[in-house]
Amino acid sequence: MQFTKDSGLVKVWVSLVLVGTYNLEEVPQFFNLKTVVTEVVNGTVL
Repeated sequence: MQFTKDSGLVKVWVSLVLVGTYNLEEVPQFFNLKTVVTEVVNGTVL
């Protein structure tokens, strides 16, 4: 399974990080979820 910036779970985690509910270190290492969320939050994925 590979997540993309358009995956629902990525969008949920990005929003949780952006509002401060969680920080990037708390995103689970689930397939490539943490990598994609980090890239979206840091603006490296458009």
